Amino acid sequence: MTKVAIIGGEQSGRTALASKLGKKGNVSDVTMYDFAKSGTVLMIVDATGYPKHVKPLVTALNLTDIALLCIPPTGPDVYTGECIVALDMLGCRHGVVVLTKSDLAYSSALDELKKRIKKITTGTVLENWDQIAVSTTTFEGMEELKKMIDSTGEKVDEELARSNELSPRVVIDQVFNVTGIGCVVLGVVKQGTIHVKEKMTMMPVDKTVEIRSIQMHDVDVKSAVAGARVGLALKNIQSKDVDRGYVISKNEIVTKDFTLNCTLSRFTKHVAVGVMLHLFVGLQSAPVRVEKIVANGDTVDYARFGSECILTLSGSKNIAHIGLDRFILANLDETQRFVAYGFCSQIP
Repeated sequence: MTKVAIIGGEQSGRTALASKLGKKGNVSDVTMYDFAKSGTVLMIVDATGYPKHVKPLVTALNLTDIALLCIPPTGPDVYTGECIVALDMLGCRHGVVVLTKSDLAYSSALDELKKRIKKITTGTVLENWDQIAVSTTTFEGMEELKKMIDSTGEKVDEELARSNELSPRVVIDQVFNVTGIGCVVLGVVKQGTIHVKEKMTMMPVDKTVEIRSIQMHDVDVKSAVAGARVGLALKNIQSKDVDRGYVISKNEIVTKDFTLNCTLSRFTKHVAVGVMLHLFVGLQSAPVRVEKIVANGDTVDYARFGSECILTLSGSKNIAHIGLDRFILANLDETQRFVAYGFCSQIP
């Protein structure tokens, strides 16, 4: 299965594009679209709650492996910039810049827009992304875009296969109760391989669960590997005890407080001791307070934009994570809301 996030501002044409790539499914702050034909299976996630909120954007990118950044003929806006910052902070290596509504622009204008975008994305993970002009009205470029997605999906599958032997880990994005079955969750196998009858732990609530059954594309299977979109029926837990972002795993760290080795965005203001930020890791999020900042070995009152530092953060909500997880920090009161990314530090 190839999992694709479609992102951009409200007028970027992203929702129209999503509707042409798949059949509309579950709707919340993100909208799911599905496509299955001739052995090709796509899951498309439209971050519909963005740009009003940043959480849908982070959710869409963490659920998927490929990003389509949609930009209309009017060109990049402030939310295009914020999307680029988010993609860069999350280290999203696979994606395509899609110039939408190409039927509303002259080819010369689109060529100029491509040059402008290339300049804007220089030095980011988007620097070498392909660009393509498409129209959901005339269908110009749509088949070429699908081929790009297929080709990138093959590369992603090869990368994911290398994590099949790791400790299994499933990130949950939906949960509900089914009469006669009980708790059913939908999610993505982020690493490892899961099996029917396997016992694992629901984190951060620390409850032992057993996988009663596994479904992929409405078909019962005995196991699922990294990258799979799965539906799991679980024993020993109720749906009311599960939330989006919870992780089924065997080796999680659960804590409310964090020490992160951080890199601040070049486009943010400084970060000061005492400020409240919002922390995202996977599909989990929580407000945190900056308690301490260490830069170049010294304790300081603030860290400058574009700098590296160690942030000590305190929160009130348990978060489950592993050592490889990438944390994102946001200031929800700023215009460009993404502040920094970081990894858990072993420094006390």
